[in-house]
Amino acid sequence: MPSNLTRRDVFLSASALTLIAATPAAALTEAAARALVDEVVADIDRVINSGQSDAAILREFENLFARYADVNIMAQYALGADGRSASASQKRAFNDAFTTYITRKYGRQFRDFVGGRVEIQSARQINAGYEIRTLAYLRGEGPFEVNFHISDKSGSNKFFNVYIEGVNLLLTERGEIGAMLDRRGGDINAMIGDLRNAS
Repeated sequence: MPSNLTRRDVFLSASALTLIAATPAAALTEAAARALVDEVVADIDRVINSGQSDAAILREFENLFARYADVNIMAQYALGADGRSASASQKRAFNDAFTTYITRKYGRQFRDFVGGRVEIQSARQINAGYEIRTLAYLRGEGPFEVNFHISDKSGSNKFFNVYIEGVNLLLTERGEIGAMLDRRGGDINAMIGDLRNAS
């Protein structure tokens, strides 16, 4: 299923997915969520300006994503109802393949952040934790809204969804995984293979 996301959307999905640091917390607070957004934006900037090769920078960005995003929750949602019929071993294999797939997909977009910035505008409490509303700026582009959803339900403060100008990243990924399954006639093992081989 083709995605309606633009290049800018893909980049912002990537940056959003690293904006929450995975630090233990007894309870997520608005102040902690705001502070972590600032902290990880600075971390992204540090990597971009580290002088490393493109390949090394990509590896660092993929590591940031894997560390800061709540990939397990994202994987469960992306698999959706099909997860009910999957075996325990299939679910583990899907989680591993999805982690590799999504870190590759979004991690490589970080280089677009050179010269950009993210400014926090406001925060509000939601059922799962907090929504942090920001304006994102890319070099040569006007500001646009990115809303981060943050939770500590996995035991640490992590990002689990983002809305980019109203586009729901998690819902988009669920559609992509569903399309992969449809192409494979509902064969979860074949779809997992496709995820592992996705560039």
